[in-house]
Amino acid sequence: MDSVFVQISLIILAATFVSVIVRLLKQPLIVGYVLTGLLLSRFLVFYPQAEYTMEAFSQMGIAILLFIVGLHLSPKEVKNFGFSVLRVGLAQILFTGLFAYFLSQLVGLSLIPSIYISVALTFSSTIVVLKLVSDKKELEKLYGRLVIGILLLQDIVAALAIIVASAFSVEGVNALTFVLPFVLGVAVTTVLAFVSIKLLPKFASFFAKSQELLFLFSLGWGFGIAILFEQLGLSMEIGALIAGVLLSMSPYATEISSRLRPLRDFFVVMFFVLIGTQVEISSISQIYLPLIVFGIFILVVKPLLILAFLGHLGGYKKKTSFMGAISLAQISEFSLILGLLGLKVGHIDSNIVSLLTLLLVISIVASTYLVIFGDKLYLRLNKYLKFFERKRRPQKEFDLISSYDVVLFGCARAGYDFIESFKYLKQKFLCIDFDPEMVDTLTKSNINCRYGDAEDGEFLDEINITGAKMVISTIPDFEANMFLLNKIRNVEERVIAVMFASDVKHALSLYENSADYVIIPHFIGGRLISKMAKDVNFDDRKFNAEKKKHIKYLQDRLDLGHS
Repeated sequence: MDSVFVQISLIILAATFVSVIVRLLKQPLIVGYVLTGLLLSRFLVFYPQAEYTMEAFSQMGIAILLFIVGLHLSPKEVKNFGFSVLRVGLAQILFTGLFAYFLSQLVGLSLIPSIYISVALTFSSTIVVLKLVSDKKELEKLYGRLVIGILLLQDIVAALAIIVASAFSVEGVNALTFVLPFVLGVAVTTVLAFVSIKLLPKFASFFAKSQELLFLFSLGWGFGIAILFEQLGLSMEIGALIAGVLLSMSPYATEISSRLRPLRDFFVVMFFVLIGTQVEISSISQIYLPLIVFGIFILVVKPLLILAFLGHLGGYKKKTSFMGAISLAQISEFSLILGLLGLKVGHIDSNIVSLLTLLLVISIVASTYLVIFGDKLYLRLNKYLKFFERKRRPQKEFDLISSYDVVLFGCARAGYDFIESFKYLKQKFLCIDFDPEMVDTLTKSNINCRYGDAEDGEFLDEINITGAKMVISTIPDFEANMFLLNKIRNVEERVIAVMFASDVKHALSLYENSADYVIIPHFIGGRLISKMAKDVNFDDRKFNAEKKKHIKYLQDRLDLGHS
């Protein structure tokens, strides 16, 4: 057990060291992770238990990543582009597979290896694409949603391909073997959708009362459904994505996503390190020709095919098509699984598996640069991309990146007055509160609300806090307000920041840190009473009129749960 701990610790230390160097060279961190695995495999003999642990960590990272992606995919939005994705995805799989098959024949591969290669090259890496797009904070952009849809379709086809390849090692296989997993998958998803819509909301506020419990519930829900789908014969990846989608309508989805991101980042590192350890450089001399041919195909031809399909079949604008196409310019971890399975049943030899492994690593590294520098590449290639856009008007496009005129933290006490003002002024606003009962009350009142913590930097990024015109915090905690204020000012100076303070000293500190206005509640109350005394003088009728207004105001607050 100690040896496993030592080896995993050494992997983390090595990944840290290599990543620092890579970062200093201004290169993508994914390159550093893969390079770490490549170096470690040359100088360190892994214990079997350590390899199993790395594999388990990798699978957990993939599951969490897809679960988080699902949290950003509202079913209401998916249906808007689902048919378009289906057409593009099926065309991409068909034509990429045919093209890859003919290339395989040209480089001298026999029939069965050519079929394996043609299928393997149609898939793109779900974990790589989603990690890169997520890091760019573009999951909610149109191209981000499109590639998620295409990847989901590819995963379904990959699951089917693995079932077919496995069937050759089993006697008495029939059509039911292929159809049954998908029928069961649809049935289970339907039941889970009912549970998430009708039953989960009744318990959601209970889980949200404890951050640890909410965190554990999220992991349990995501991993549980991922395991269930794997047991049904479908992929764990599909299950994790569906688990996230089923929770995406919850007001707690954003907070869940932000809490899981650090865990995702750790486990995903293990995935890329593991990929690096599987590279056999010694086999390059035997497969260099197909390696070059298929490498060009994956990085050039495959994106061009996807670009054409997105533009002409999907009707998307050239930038959306371009960003989507370069995001998918790699092969998948499923490609390697399929290759290993083919080796096991005797359909292909170890050279084909080595070829797929090297193509996976090379395409991951190269596509990382394509995605990171995608916007700059588009500016350079823009004038050559007209061919890939429909001549008639492309369909209307829209991103889902949230932005609000006002974001309010703390909806009780003084927050009530702000909410009423925003409703009256018809401002686009978002309310954030840490009290699940308050979130539930506001949600039932059709007020746009999220459960979250003002001191959670990941959560603030998730809600795009710096995209607001005004941020108001009625939270009495000074440290929380300072954290929130610094988060805003480190990115955007033009956001109007209004904060609450409990005393003069804290108010002045907030002003020193560029708060636009600081409210001290008891000072405001004193000024209000003194003004009222001056306005009504000693007229008890005016006092009674103000009293009736105040009682109605308090009753309205009580009805909405604002004590």
